[in-house]
Amino acid sequence: MIELKGVSKRFDSFTALDNVDLTIETGTAFGLLGSNGAGKSTILRLLSGIYRQEGGEVLIDGSEVYSRPEVKERVFFINDETIQFGGYTLKALKNFYKGFYPNFSEEIFEKLRETIKLPLDKKIDTFSKGMKRQAIVIIALACRTDYLLLDEAFDGLDPTMRIIVKRMLVDAMLDRKLTTVISSHNLKEINEVCDSVALIHHGKVLFSRDLDSVKGNIHKIQAVFPEEYTEKEAFPELDVLHFEKSKSVLYLIVRGSEEEIREKLAGKNPVVLDIIPLSLEEIFIYEMEGMGYDVNGIK
Repeated sequence: MIELKGVSKRFDSFTALDNVDLTIETGTAFGLLGSNGAGKSTILRLLSGIYRQEGGEVLIDGSEVYSRPEVKERVFFINDETIQFGGYTLKALKNFYKGFYPNFSEEIFEKLRETIKLPLDKKIDTFSKGMKRQAIVIIALACRTDYLLLDEAFDGLDPTMRIIVKRMLVDAMLDRKLTTVISSHNLKEINEVCDSVALIHHGKVLFSRDLDSVKGNIHKIQAVFPEEYTEKEAFPELDVLHFEKSKSVLYLIVRGSEEEIREKLAGKNPVVLDIIPLSLEEIFIYEMEGMGYDVNGIK
C-alpha cells in the first residue's frame, strides 16, 4: 500500500505539493489526473525515491522510500522522457536494470520482446518514440516489481502503439497483484486503464475515489416544473454543482445517486425529468466548479 501523509515538496520558492494526503491500495490501477504542473510527476518522483519531501511521510507498505534501496527495488518508475536511454542497446539497457532488480525475469523480457519484435542490438536512439516507450515498458515488466509508476505513459504515441502498451500493462496487472500508478492529463486514458483516481490541482489533492463511485454519484438533470425556479437555491434538498435555465427548461448538475435525486425532486411534481449521462471529463469539470476552482487546463 502507498501512503502519503501530510506531504509537502518545494523547489526554491515554488510549492509543488502542499500537505498532501493520499492512499493507494495494493493491486490498484490508480490514476493521478491533473493539468501540467499540478504535482503529479512530483508525487511519482517521491514514490520512486528520486525526490525527498520537506514535510510529511512517503510510505510504501509502511516503510519510508527515500534512501531505502530495499524499498526502491520493489518500485519501477517510467519517466515521460526516454532520451536518457538513447546510447544503450536494448540488450545493454536490460543488463543495466537487471543489476538493480533481483526479481528480473529473462523469460518475461524475451517473451514481450519477441511479441513486438524489438531488436536487441540496435541503439535505442534509432527507435521511434513508440518503440522507445515499448522498450522501457518491457524492461519494467520484466523487473517484476510490486509497484509500477508511469508518467504520461501514452503521451505522443500513435493509436496502435497505445493499444500495444496498454495491453502489456493490463496483462501484467491481471497476471499478478501489480499496483500501477499512472499520471496523465488525459481523462480518456485514465478511464480506460484505471479503477481509482485522484484529481490533483496546484499541489493539492481535490479528491481521491474509485471511478465507479465518481461516475455513479454525479448526474445531469433536464427538468421542467409547474413552478418557475430561477436559481439553484430553490433546490436546498439537492447538492447542486451547476444551474442553468433556458426558457422553461432547467439544467442541473447534481451530486447524489439517481434514485436519491428522483426521490427528492418528486415533491416538486416535475412535468419533465430526464437524467442524462455525463462524460468523465464533464464530471471532473463540474466537481471542480463546485469546489470553486478554475477548470481551465483540466481537459
